[in-house]
This record gives sequence, C-alpha cells and structure tokens, in this order.
Amino acid sequence: MKNEPENVDTAQKPHILVCNDDGIEGEGIHVLAAAMKKIGRVTVVAPAEPHSGMSHAMTLGVPLRIKKFMKNNRFFGYTVSGTPVDCIKVALSHILPSKPDLIVSGINYGSNTATNTLYSGTIGAALEGAIQGITSLAFSLTTYEHADFTYAGKFARKLAKKVLLEGLPPDTILSVNIPNVPESGITGIVITEQGRSRWEEDAIERNDMFGNPYYWLNGTLRLLDESLRKDEFAIRQNYVTVTPLSCDLTNHPFIGTLEQWNLQK
Repeated sequence: MKNEPENVDTAQKPHILVCNDDGIEGEGIHVLAAAMKKIGRVTVVAPAEPHSGMSHAMTLGVPLRIKKFMKNNRFFGYTVSGTPVDCIKVALSHILPSKPDLIVSGINYGSNTATNTLYSGTIGAALEGAIQGITSLAFSLTTYEHADFTYAGKFARKLAKKVLLEGLPPDTILSVNIPNVPESGITGIVITEQGRSRWEEDAIERNDMFGNPYYWLNGTLRLLDESLRKDEFAIRQNYVTVTPLSCDLTNHPFIGTLEQWNLQK
C-alpha cells in the first residue's frame, strides 16, 4: 500500500508525517496538516476514532485496518483502526515509501503538561517517532471547548521550520503547549521543564438499569508548581511552553544511591 515516489521537484521538499490522538476528524489535525503543507510534503495517518489518554499503547492480538479518508470529496489521509503509536508504526512500515523528515503530532485538545504528559497519546506518537530515529514534535492547545487553533497552527509551522533546520538530539522530542487565546494575548514563549502538577481523581459512581454500579473517571488538575520554568504554571500565565522530552525515563541522579544499597549481598 506504500505511496509511489513523487516527482523530483516535490521530493526536494521535506516530507512531514502528521498524526494525532483525537482522531482524523479532529479540528486540530486539519489545522496542523494545512500549516505543514506550507513548508513540505504532508502525509496524514491518524486514528479512525479518538484515542486520548492512550499514552504509548499498541494494539496486540487484533488486526489493524488502514483506510483512505476523504474530506470534501478530496483525499486527506489515512485512518488506522488503532492507537496513535499504531499509526506511526503502520505509516512507516506500510504507507510511506521511506522515513519522513519530520513527524508532527496534534494539535491536541487539552494541555499535555506535567503528569498529563504520561497519559498523552499525542506525546506517545511523537515519542514513537523519536524511537524510530525521526525528528518529532507534539502540539497541544490548552482547552477542550471554544478552541481557536489559528495561532497554534502558525506557531507549529514556525517551530517545524526551525527544527528541520537545526535538528534535535537523539531520542528527544519537543512538547509544545499553546494557550487558547488570540496571538495578541500570548505573553511570550518559554522553554520549560515537565512540572509536578497532577490530577486529583474523583471517579463518579452511578447505577445502571439493573442496579449495578459503573464509574466515570473525573478529576481536577492541581497546580503544584510556582515557576515559569515549569510547563503548567507557565501555560496559566498565557505563555507558549516548549518542553524537551526524552525517551529515557531513568532517574539518573538516584542511580548512585541505589548502588549503595548493596543489593547483591
């Protein structure tokens, strides 16, 4: 099912793979694809249905289906009946003729800051790109309603151009969070660390028609940071945050202490 090679003039442009976790019908991916088309060749491969909160999940034991997706009677991209990570894997193995120059994931509804980063399918897709040796970015708009993707698309294009020029270290992605305000309301752009803010969970219990309980996950993101160096705090001050993330989850400073435990004795 892989695409045929394109003509020489087109092939000289960078090839950009666009994915998300909100599904191929999410508004954010259409804005992101349009922004990327201004700087390169674009292939869209996204989940057929929303897969928020899937982190780095893969589909195992169930076959994946690839379908072409049309928008306004024109080909837009491919859907995959799986997770964002599935989309990246299938795109590289069965859709694209060669590795893309860049993977961009998003534009996600809702922030991917602090501990949200661990749950995010948008981040998962970008990290899978990094694992495969491809420069990758993740973009999120920090709202779930009344979304205005105008500035987010503009900034995504600006950063993608810079990253294509400068590159990123191995096994590293950039997670970008953009406030849901007009460009005039953006305070600035800051380089941040993943913060400590986390969810205070509250599972709502209800009963079905037979009296059996069922549960809706709910909660509030509690702000635990007080510095513009931390992503969630900065976002709440209407800064765009750019956070470098690594595939390596090792707590390196703790290794020395752990070695002193003498676990071999």
